[in-house]
Formats: sequence, C-alpha cells, structure tokens
Amino acid sequence: MVSDRVGDFIIRLKNAGAVKHDAIELPYSAYIESIAKKLRKLGFVGDIEKKDDRTLRVALVYNEDGSARIRGVKRISKPGRRLYISHLEAHVVAGGTGARIISTPKGILSDSEARRERVGGENLFEIW
Repeated sequence: MVSDRVGDFIIRLKNAGAVKHDAIELPYSAYIESIAKKLRKLGFVGDIEKKDDRTLRVALVYNEDGSARIRGVKRISKPGRRLYISHLEAHVVAGGTGARIISTPKGILSDSEARRERVGGENLFEIW
C-alpha cells in the first residue's frame, strides 16, 4: 500500500513517459482523478478512464518528435510536511511551460488559475 498517492501518481507518469508507455494504470481515487483531469486540461496527459471501481487509466501525451510531454516533476507538499501557499506565492514554473498544482477550497487549480481566482491552498507539486 502506498502512503503518498499523489507522489506515486506523478512519479508513475514521469517514469512511464521516460520508457514510452502509452498509459498507466493505478488504484482509483476521486482526488487523483481530479488531479489527472487538471493535467489533461493543461495538456500533460491524454484520456482518463475509470476502468472499474478500483482502477484508473491515464494515457500519456508525446510531442511530435516522440519525446514525452512531461519532462519532470517535483513533489512539494508531502505527507510528513504539508506546505501551503497564498495566491501571491504561486509563481510561474519553468518560464511558463510548466505548472504548479494547488489543492484549494475551490478544487484543484494550476498556479495561473489560483492567481486569477485569488485563492491559495496546499502546494502539491510542480510539473514541466
């Protein structure tokens, strides 16, 4: 059993992209599904499918040259140390080519959405 589902999810995405897998499958969680939907909206992953009550399938996206769209991830808030930020601290990641994912009272938001909505929350991870 994994104690850090978010960390497990983003590392699976990064590793699967490095070895050119089409998709990953992981245990279903509504929280992980909402993060995956935000990553799909940002263009980092493709289709998201709930296969059954216990499995979530997330397709990976690749650039035209065959490289993975996800070049790197960095987990910020961890189970042992939760880190929270205000909308003022949600700065741009990787010169604007990346995103910071924040869990807010308004749901899962990217850094730009958090600044626009003027809401802070738990600083989950950066992806570029």
